[in-house]
Amino acid sequence: MGFVLSLNDANATLETTGGKGAALSELARAGLPVPGGFHVTTAAYQEFVTSAGVADRIRAELAAASGPDDDADADTAAGAGARIRAFFEEGPLPSALEQAIAKAYADLGDGARTVAVRSSATAEDLPDLSFAGQQDTYLNISGESALLAAVRRCWASLWTDRALAYRARAGIAHEDVSLAVVVQELVAAEAAGVMFTVDPLSGRADRLVVNAAWGLGEAVVSGLVTPDTLVVDRAGLVVVEERIAAKEVMTVPTADGTAEQPVPADLREAPVLTPAEAGELARLGLAIEELYGEPRDVEWAREAGSFRILQARPITTVAASRPEVWNDSTGTDSLWTSANLGEAVPDVMTPATWSFVKAFMGDVMVGASLEGRPMYGNIGGRFYMNLSVTATLAAAFGQGRKFAQANELVFGRLPEGMTIPLLPASRVRVWRDTIGEAFAVMSRIRANGKQLPAFLEEAPERCEELRARVAAAVTAGDLSALWESEVAPYFRRCCHMLQAATRQGGDSLVKVRGTLESLVGEQDADLMTTGLGDDGQLASMGPLLGLERLARGETDRDTYTRTYGHRGPHEFEVSLPRPAEDAQWIDRQLAALVTVEEDAALRLARQTTARAAAWDRLGVAHPRRLAGLRTAVDRWAASARLREAARTEVARVFWLLRTFVLRAGEVSGVGEDLFFLSRDEILVLLGGDRTPLAAVRARRAAYDAYRALPTYPTLIRGEFDPETWAADPNRRADLFDAQDMAPATDTVAGSPASGGVVEGMARVVADVEEGEAIQPGEILVTTVTNIGWTPLFTRISAIVTDVGANLSHASIVARELGIPAVVGCGNATTRIRTGDRIRVDGGRGTVDVLESVAETPDPA
Repeated sequence: MGFVLSLNDANATLETTGGKGAALSELARAGLPVPGGFHVTTAAYQEFVTSAGVADRIRAELAAASGPDDDADADTAAGAGARIRAFFEEGPLPSALEQAIAKAYADLGDGARTVAVRSSATAEDLPDLSFAGQQDTYLNISGESALLAAVRRCWASLWTDRALAYRARAGIAHEDVSLAVVVQELVAAEAAGVMFTVDPLSGRADRLVVNAAWGLGEAVVSGLVTPDTLVVDRAGLVVVEERIAAKEVMTVPTADGTAEQPVPADLREAPVLTPAEAGELARLGLAIEELYGEPRDVEWAREAGSFRILQARPITTVAASRPEVWNDSTGTDSLWTSANLGEAVPDVMTPATWSFVKAFMGDVMVGASLEGRPMYGNIGGRFYMNLSVTATLAAAFGQGRKFAQANELVFGRLPEGMTIPLLPASRVRVWRDTIGEAFAVMSRIRANGKQLPAFLEEAPERCEELRARVAAAVTAGDLSALWESEVAPYFRRCCHMLQAATRQGGDSLVKVRGTLESLVGEQDADLMTTGLGDDGQLASMGPLLGLERLARGETDRDTYTRTYGHRGPHEFEVSLPRPAEDAQWIDRQLAALVTVEEDAALRLARQTTARAAAWDRLGVAHPRRLAGLRTAVDRWAASARLREAARTEVARVFWLLRTFVLRAGEVSGVGEDLFFLSRDEILVLLGGDRTPLAAVRARRAAYDAYRALPTYPTLIRGEFDPETWAADPNRRADLFDAQDMAPATDTVAGSPASGGVVEGMARVVADVEEGEAIQPGEILVTTVTNIGWTPLFTRISAIVTDVGANLSHASIVARELGIPAVVGCGNATTRIRTGDRIRVDGGRGTVDVLESVAETPDPA
């Protein structure tokens, strides 16, 4: 190793250039704005102390100071330190060392002959020990002889009283340390300070803290001045808090080094940084944090309007990191529901998933926000619909009654006495804000409706082809180009096609269902609106019927995987694997079929007979209405099948999105951290800007914290804090109302989803992965189901869910198979335990506990 290395030399490590030098070298190699310079290496220090005999004299002084009991008083240690420091003033520098330093200094050029000379010890800027301020720095050094003298003084500072005491407290042997020196062009700073890439006091990882003062940074570092403090939001790089101090003192360069002088009166209470400058500094800070993979304490300076980075060390005293807050309920009095949405996306969403879900909703919803309030939101990582926005839109267009009917079918009944608070928006303003968009959307829906059959036929092959190309992308540029040219447009087309499919038949379901109930009652209306799953036509029934065909040898594994491998309980969460990614997936499902006494085909046949009888009863009672109602039901059934078929293609495209994120992680070298970035941030990263990665830690912490909480209430009114709610022993699992905190009820009741009465043993299941525990004939009690649960339905005698409505997955499949179902109970999983004997009345929507399982005796 040589005596001198250039500042950005790859050989500048902790051992060769000390902690500060190694950090500056890494910053320089990363292209960050570090002042130019060079390192005087630890080899130079060792050469001097060895050739001049200083090393032996140091050992002698340390031995004399420690004494036989290895314990010395403060005066003795201080005396030894003073004598050791004097050794560095006495011995001559080896000529080769002096020449190497002189040449490196000359190579800086005439314009950079004034330098800063900084000590850099090998026990310094470590992850758990910063050693900040333990060795000396000399500023405004000019001329070769002054530089050599400053280098000697830096070496001597390894033996100051404070450095000796610090090492003793840290348990570091004095003979194990060495010292390098960093020589850099002096920044003629008009302002300087320190930046922390997390809040060191609160531990909030979503904020950076910038301290700023006039002049050189030594006044800030040494505590001589109270600096301005600016708190910058990590995500938007905007100042969210600002405290301007009365800055009385500033450090300035002088002919002999530096000195403190009063700040000019007009600058004392003036802000040192503009908000834009604070944001620019924060961007540099995030890049530095991403480079090191941990929070950093950064010294900076501003010269002629440009920022320079002087140092970046680990933050060793930061409070525990705080996660981001994901909560769109704050600041509003709205009624939110997770019914229907919680079925499609039952998980706490990663930021990547939420960004795709927002893009999907923005493409398919008219009036995605109203009066500044979103129609949908993220509450503690879970997906909620803002009923206040949709109800306000419906009221403005005179559709309030129809909305209430449709809302009950899709989202379930509201509790007795609960109303949806409307937004304070006039009808004229709502028209103005949405009518143009509504006409454009209706035109698009009509055009896409004509293309829907062809799209559904071509979509599986097209999506798989795109997924293969994404997985094969070689570079970040290739992947970005493929996203922009083909993946993003195809994703949007899938969204628009589902939008068109959901509008086929208009409000026919509300009309048909209401008419049938008025003529034949709710139970026969249920029967007459089933039959959608015969011959596998309904996508919700497809995985179950297809599995039974596979078991009978009527299809093969590859066909089954291509058809259903993308459908599962977590199909919209891009961080989680699809069923087809699990080699044992099909075998486990086939094994479960062995325990089933009556397969889905037999149940469907029985329902076909019951359905025909219901139509016969209608024909007898209302013969003139029979033909018209059959036509209307058939039309609605066709539109329902289209809607489900389009939804399965959207689920397939979310597998494509997962593949994109995984491949982006591979080509960028970041891996699965990308699930904690949004779609736009991932594209920024693929473009070469790694700044977004600085947010990963706080987002991962938020994700983990929210996942540890129970599933939130289906209905939320007002501001809702998930952690506060979860900590309340008297919390309600069905409803949260910030204005009326009614106590939880022991009664279990919900929406009547599929008629019939069954008594049996309850099996409470938290997620589909626990479904293997269900025994034939048990009653499934769970939070919510989706298509991933369908194969379990032939094993159960009834189903009860916390979340759901008449058009929920559990309701549709239960009706198709003739299984009693009560959905949207809210509190079923908290009031019923596995082993309880219960009665489920699917026609009345009630669940009664007939016999509660005995408490487990206390072994004590």
